[in-house]
Parts: sequence; C-alpha cells; structure tokens
Amino acid sequence: MPANILLVEDEPAIQELIAFNLQQAGHHVLRADSAEVGMSLVKNALPDLILLDWMLPGMSGIEFAKKIRGDERTKQVPVIMLTARSEETDKITGLETGADDYITKPFSPRELQARIKAVLRRRAPQMTDDVVQVRGLTLDPATHRVSGNGTPIDLGPTEFRLLHFFMTHPERVHSRAQLLDHVWGDHVFVEERTVDVHIRRLRSALEGTRHDGLIQTVRGTGYRLSAL
Repeated sequence: MPANILLVEDEPAIQELIAFNLQQAGHHVLRADSAEVGMSLVKNALPDLILLDWMLPGMSGIEFAKKIRGDERTKQVPVIMLTARSEETDKITGLETGADDYITKPFSPRELQARIKAVLRRRAPQMTDDVVQVRGLTLDPATHRVSGNGTPIDLGPTEFRLLHFFMTHPERVHSRAQLLDHVWGDHVFVEERTVDVHIRRLRSALEGTRHDGLIQTVRGTGYRLSAL
C-alpha cells in the first residue's frame, strides 16, 4: 500500500533519485535536507516511515533517531538508516539507537523497496497489501474487499481502515486517541467520540456474518479485536 515516507537526505542527487523511485512505487514522499527540517515535518504530521541519512549538516541522523525514539508521539515510527558507513560498529550504533534497519550506500532501488516492505510488514502491517484473516473474517487491502465466511461485507472507507488496523494488531487494546492517530492520522483533528460512531458502524456491518463480537470494548481504556 502507498505509504507516507519522510526522506531526510542532504545530497540533492541522492535525494532526487530515492524520491523518484519511491514515487514510482506509489509512495508519497516528504523531503528534508537536514534533521531540523525533518523534525519540523514530523511535528506537523507523523509519517509512516522515515528514511534517514546518518551524515547530515547540523544535527546528525543518529541524534535525530534518538529524538524520535525518545518522544512518546513518534517512538513507534519505523526508521531506516541510510549511510556510507559500513563498519560493523557503525551498524550496531545505528541499530542500538533505535533504527529498524540499516542500509549502506550504494544500494539498488529494488533492495530499498524490499527493506521498506519488510520493515512496514514488521512494524506497521496495516500499511502493507498482505491479506489478513481472523476466524473466517478476511480482508484484502489490494482489492479493498472484506468477507466473512465467504460472504462479502460492505464497509465504508473509514470502517475498512479501522478493521484493517484491528486485524493487523489483534489482542491489543487501543485507546480512542491511539485509533485516531493510526487510522485517521495525528494531523486530523476530530473528536475522540468519532471513534465510537465508526466502531458502531463497523460492528453493524459485521453482524450479518456474526463477526461483530470480535470488536470488544475495554471499559475505561478503548477497544480491541480479540479472537479468543
């Protein structure tokens, strides 16, 4: 699925090449030529993934990654380090700082795409096109189809995204604020009770195949999808 990717790279030619290949793959790319610019973009809206050069003017990529991991709002955003530093100690430093992956330059566009897909599958599975199934409930992001025990289920776009997020994060309890951030986007300002409205619509749509019971209310906390 298309992802919003923040590319922090100060070399114009490299930045252009990477951005072009990401856009060709269908991703939306935000560009920054310094960590400071990157930080301002992150404050405006959370990206789905950050591609981060190590050697940057001003604040280094390592310092940027530390700030991302040290902030409650941004600590879950996947980070892939891009660098010409190939020593094992450098890789260890990058990974220990909190990077999810570490790619040494030069690298091919195909390798970068594969690494991005692997990190998103691991850290943000709702951003992939993988078909997900839970107790006879099937969701296919590529075709935007949902079925329960083989019976098609009609969902609105928000309910579809909500169900996809739940199905890729089963058994975890999510507060209304967390669901707003992950499903609507943290830059969208809507009332938390909006989540309740869409949860009711989602349950109503799932009633026909008796999958509405998968969406559980956790009193005082939020919601979860549980197959137990």
